[in-house]
Order: sequence, then C-alpha cells, then structure tokens
Amino acid sequence: MSSDYLLKTEPSEYSFADLQRDRVTIWDGVSNPTAVKNLREMTPGTRLIIYETGDRKSAVGTATVVSVDASDSKNPAVKIKAEKVLAKPISLAQIKSNKLFSDSPLVRIGRLSVVPLTKTQYKSLTGD
Repeated sequence: MSSDYLLKTEPSEYSFADLQRDRVTIWDGVSNPTAVKNLREMTPGTRLIIYETGDRKSAVGTATVVSVDASDSKNPAVKIKAEKVLAKPISLAQIKSNKLFSDSPLVRIGRLSVVPLTKTQYKSLTGD
C-alpha cells in the first residue's frame, strides 16, 4: 500500500491557490471507484501532491491529510491542509518522460483523479 498520493483538481473549480487561501479543505465528491478506494486508504499524515488539470496539466504543490471520515464508503471525506508550492510546476510531459512513472496510473489511467505514488515518485516531484 502506498503512503503518498497525487490529487488532481481543475483549477477553475478549485486550485492549489484556493487551497492555500483556505489552508484546509475537505477533498470529497470523487466518484471513480478506484479513486474512492485510494481516498479510503489515506490516513492522517499522508503526503499529497496537488496536480492541476485543464490548461496547466502540472504538479504544483504539496498538502497533507489531516483526517479521513470513511463512514460513507462511497464518498469518503478527506480533510487536507496546504503545505508548499513546488519550486516550479512539473508538467505532465515531464512526468511521462520520467522512467519512474512508466507504470504509474498517472500515465496509464489519465482520468484517475486520486493516484497512488511511491515514495521515490513523490521525492522526484518534490525534491524532498
């Protein structure tokens, strides 16, 4: 089981800047069964990469899971808090060209909105 994840968001609906402004938000409303399963597997302290879709198509920042309410198995509510902006956005093209991501659902299943990351993949995106 992975302990890091990438969350995709449409910046016109809710951007990383919105998360920074709000500081904390509930990440819910995910409907894909695999994405919902990934949300349910999160625990407080799980590290997250925030990826903006649309015109941006880039990993832009980090966040951390504060709490998980999985009482509704079809719509778990994951509370996350903003951490930091990445030094520079990492485009989908850059991610696809990185061999670490060759088997990643991020590359293989483009529509998946909650993507597990290995610790090595997380580190390659954050430098941490």
